[in-house]
Amino acid sequence: MPKMKTKKCAVKRMKMSANGKVMRSQGGKAHLNNGKTRARKRALRGRTATDSLKVTKTYARALQGR
Repeated sequence: MPKMKTKKCAVKRMKMSANGKVMRSQGGKAHLNNGKTRARKRALRGRTATDSLKVTKTYARALQGR
């Protein structure tokens, strides 16, 4: 049986935390930033864990080689 390859699109967008959570960057900060407050843009800066269990399992399988 061949080796499982890591999905490169998932590697660029997601990372696994030390506890096994799938961490992703938040959307909504690429454009139209003039109407957003400073606090809102600061809140969008960091990473967050994925909420859906189905999404987490899918991306954990895609990041298997990492």
